[in-house]
Amino acid sequence: MGHTRCYRDGKLHKEGFPVSEVSDLLADPANTVWFDVCRPNDKDLATIAEELGLHALAVEDVLHPGQRPKVDHYPEHLLVITYAVEMTDANRLVGHEVGVFVTKNALVTVRMDEGFDITEVIRRWDEIPSLAASGVGFLLHGVLDYAVDTQFEAVQKLDTEIDALEDRLFDEVTSDATMQRRVFELRKSLVAFRRLALPMREVVNTLMRRDLKIVDDGVGPYFQDVYDHVLRVGEWADSLRDLLANILETRLVVRGNRLNVIMKKVTSWAAIIAVPTAVTGFYGQNLPYPGFSQSWGFWVSSAVIVVLSLTLYVTFKVKDWL
Repeated sequence: MGHTRCYRDGKLHKEGFPVSEVSDLLADPANTVWFDVCRPNDKDLATIAEELGLHALAVEDVLHPGQRPKVDHYPEHLLVITYAVEMTDANRLVGHEVGVFVTKNALVTVRMDEGFDITEVIRRWDEIPSLAASGVGFLLHGVLDYAVDTQFEAVQKLDTEIDALEDRLFDEVTSDATMQRRVFELRKSLVAFRRLALPMREVVNTLMRRDLKIVDDGVGPYFQDVYDHVLRVGEWADSLRDLLANILETRLVVRGNRLNVIMKKVTSWAAIIAVPTAVTGFYGQNLPYPGFSQSWGFWVSSAVIVVLSLTLYVTFKVKDWL
């Protein structure tokens, strides 16, 4: 057990104690206990389940990572699954799962890896010690607040990446293959992000229900603040999804327009080249014609080629085909 804490009557009473003391501390209803475990095995969770009377299905869910964010109700406790997310240097989205067991006066965080920074959660608790009187609601708020803030930071980074992609939309230097690959990578990250972030709306809204008696009047505004952040993250993610679709669609339109311009130029030059081909072909006939075997016939044909070619060139230039 890396971290343990006990709050009594709204103040930090004890920390760093072994998990075997949890049941003794919980015997006093004035105590609120929290402890954390990272990368647990079956034995660790069996000890926790014995101390707190956890449901077997809840323990099974925690042992099998990859659960969707949710709140499960059991007779003696709740199981809350949430994720902290981050964008790596390679601009890939990574989620760090945490399972939270919530009882009447105890909270247990079970982390799947060190990516969920529990020290940052502790720092948030220490910033507002006056809320410790709210019991497990105070502790749960710190966990959810940290998780939602990481999601907010991740969606900001996604927004920055999409803005940079938007700036390159009309850049002819960027190849279509590069643009399409980047759009695909961002859409993949955004889909993964939405899968982890959007269910948080239901999670926080469920925890704020008064019949659960987790959120009291003291910590209620703080949960409402977390809920507002959850809504902003969800709306932001939806707008980014639409923006990515518009970027891809606009890129295809730009490519189609560029192809039309190229075709106009090629067609115009083909028409100009066809003029000397037609004139020389006419004068190359093996039969008498005006100027046949005469030097002035050569100059007439050359003049016709030049005049007609220049006429076509000027006409296409005026129409912006060249």
